[in-house]
Amino acid sequence: MRSDIIVIMANILVRNLPEHTKKALRIRAAENGRSMSEEAHFMIEAGTAAQQRAKPPVKTNWVDEMLAGLRAIGDAEFDPLPREEAPPPPDFSGPELD
Repeated sequence: MRSDIIVIMANILVRNLPEHTKKALRIRAAENGRSMSEEAHFMIEAGTAAQQRAKPPVKTNWVDEMLAGLRAIGDAEFDPLPREEAPPPPDFSGPELD
């Protein structure tokens, strides 16, 4: 069985970058021993990683998502459903079950 892995690299073209920004990028890249492209890549990766760390993931369940969708429509408002603990499992250790 053959297993192929295809990697697609994204390219970005930044137009109309101000000259002072380009100069600052060139200086920063030289200070860090990188090319301008490598420095821009590093800055984008670091910035997006920091942004992801700053926002903890929101945990939802399908009920909350459904209610949020209904609220977005604006025609319905519902109180959250009460949450109850699950009952304890049945006890099968009694002598009548031997």
